[in-house]
Amino acid sequence: MTLNIKPISVAAVLTATTAIPAVAEMKYENNSGGYVLLYGQLHPALISVDDGQDTETRVLDNDLSNSRVGLRLVQPYGSNEFQFWFESGLGLPGSASADQFGTNADGWNREDIRHVDFSLKGGYGKFSAGQGSMVADGAAEVDLSYVGTALYSFTNDENAGFFYRDTTGMLSGITVGDSSSNFDGARRGRVRYDTPSFNGFSAGFAYGQNILSSSDDDDYYDVGLFYENTFAGGVEFAAAVAYSVRDRDNNSGDRKDTIGSASVLLPSGLGFTIAGGTRDDDQAGATDPNYWYGKISYEGNWVSWGKTGVGIDYYDGSDFQSNGSDTKAWGIAVVQKVEPINTDVYLKYRNHDFDDGSSFDNNEAWVLGARWKF
Repeated sequence: MTLNIKPISVAAVLTATTAIPAVAEMKYENNSGGYVLLYGQLHPALISVDDGQDTETRVLDNDLSNSRVGLRLVQPYGSNEFQFWFESGLGLPGSASADQFGTNADGWNREDIRHVDFSLKGGYGKFSAGQGSMVADGAAEVDLSYVGTALYSFTNDENAGFFYRDTTGMLSGITVGDSSSNFDGARRGRVRYDTPSFNGFSAGFAYGQNILSSSDDDDYYDVGLFYENTFAGGVEFAAAVAYSVRDRDNNSGDRKDTIGSASVLLPSGLGFTIAGGTRDDDQAGATDPNYWYGKISYEGNWVSWGKTGVGIDYYDGSDFQSNGSDTKAWGIAVVQKVEPINTDVYLKYRNHDFDDGSSFDNNEAWVLGARWKF
């Protein structure tokens, strides 16, 4: 096994951010109850991926929650609240752009824009318009555990671009990202409505298009139902279910996803999280994959710096990439809050096993990361 250490100078500099003292909140208030909030985060990670023969180790921006900056403008308007939200990734070399051949990063582009979103909220609910989250965005990722900062239902943030290697030593044309997904919703240029909360329940629906891509003219729409509550004794519970449709512009067939997730956190610090989803794709030659996911976690205040979370999870998927294929993944992680500098530091191990009738080596990833918020 060979070891190739390939640090990326821009990202490597960011590893020093955990030594930067926490800054005061950049919030500017006016005399009518409104405010402007500036914020951001840096998220460098040392990522080592072993494809069974070679190991590639790089410092990258972790696409689990990429480095970004944002602005929120909130202004009361009678009994309503108006909000403008802008947020963009920084375009740093990201983990999703890496594979055995290098890091395919081209800097910032318009697809790094996450939110250009206008909303109006009142007793009737909330109306939103602009680039932002569809209703299904997050419906597969409800997670109350602190270790969910690093370990959650999307299992391939750090090595999605890496190709599986067969047992003869040759690279296949199948990536880790091809072999698994949680079908979670996306951000689109959309119009969206969310109901008020009734006894912990709320719902929403949205219609949108991928306005940041010149090659995608498809229509997207979805609907979702959400629940969250804290019960007597301090038991926290949250859940979501969503149905989303991609209506392809070329009439090649619709893609329909049904997803859901739920999470419970006990006062003792013990937590349980589950997720699952199915895809029905009418496009010729497409498969109809499905998966389920589970995690056990525990958290507590064991050191003076802040909360510590640990967890182990398991993912089981079928029919990704080809009918009859089988995907399994498991991971373990520990996350530590460092309150004085508002940073989450974590260590994670992830193992992917894919079988489509051929023999592939497991793909393994170790990640040491730090997410500093300002």
